[in-house]
Amino acid sequence: MHPTSDSPPGPAETPPVRPGLLLSMGPGVAGRLLGARHHTRLAALARTDPHLVAHDLADPTPEVAAALAGAEVLLTCWGAPPLTDRVLAAAPRLRAVVHAAGSVKHHLTDACWDRGIAVSSAAAANALPVAEYTLAAILFANKRVLHAAHRYRGLRAPHDWPGELAGAGNYRRTVGVIGASRIGRRVIELLRPFDLRVLLYDPYVEAAKATRLGAAPVPLDALCADSDIVTVHAPQLPATRRLLGARQLALMPDGATLINTARGSLVDEAALLPELVTGRLHAVLDVTEPELPRPGSPLYDLPNVLLTPHVAGSLGTELHRLADHALDELERYGRGRPFLTPVRREELHHSA
Repeated sequence: MHPTSDSPPGPAETPPVRPGLLLSMGPGVAGRLLGARHHTRLAALARTDPHLVAHDLADPTPEVAAALAGAEVLLTCWGAPPLTDRVLAAAPRLRAVVHAAGSVKHHLTDACWDRGIAVSSAAAANALPVAEYTLAAILFANKRVLHAAHRYRGLRAPHDWPGELAGAGNYRRTVGVIGASRIGRRVIELLRPFDLRVLLYDPYVEAAKATRLGAAPVPLDALCADSDIVTVHAPQLPATRRLLGARQLALMPDGATLINTARGSLVDEAALLPELVTGRLHAVLDVTEPELPRPGSPLYDLPNVLLTPHVAGSLGTELHRLADHALDELERYGRGRPFLTPVRREELHHSA
């Protein structure tokens, strides 16, 4: 509906301001995160040098120190240095941190929260490619694609594939989702069009909410015992370390697949390896502990393991989604609006 002369006037738009801004992230990250169009938009939204990126705020160069002193907003991403008391003392104008990635735990300190700095994160945007990777892994695992490809490469001859893969397929399989995080919820959403039964374990989610999400709430052991696929999306916390241990892995049915795109620490790798070496279980592992397995690890060569180098999250062009989200939040800040995806201190004890 177009406004007419008789239409009542709408609310006045808050005139945008261009706050002073400093980029702060690890070496090389800004070049991958921000393209030419992002530089153009950033210049319109803030007073900044898009080519000045602070990798070190504790011992800054004179240029970074001057920019930090005048910055009202920090635009951060992976590798951002910690915002300690000393750093904040050198940033008297700082009012907001816009994080163009997921977790802020690596650089946000108690001093930031005590000072009342507003924080935004692109965790929801970063959840999308992880959930898409997980969906692909679920469908391929149930179809036994990795096994078929490995066998096909070795046989190179006619074979009774329908007979060998008689137990494969995605019809009425059960997928167990551990953790109703942003990623876990998105995975459940992506699974809705398929003829799959979805279970959920999350001690922070009430049964009615799990049902509304589209999953049946169950205890962890029951999920492991009843799932063809177990996919891990819980946050890395002291309470979740080795959440999947020997007992839970032993409960998983023969031929089941474990998918881990969360953190390697959530799975007891010492208990998982024997299950994989014998071939009883399969795995899709985008994360391990340590993150780079030792050179002699069986994970590299086992035919029932798909091992990837922590690439499920935003990569390549997907980084531009994070940049777009961060600049949208910066525009909201400049117009005096609250962040669309704020981070709150009280939520951090049970989130990534």
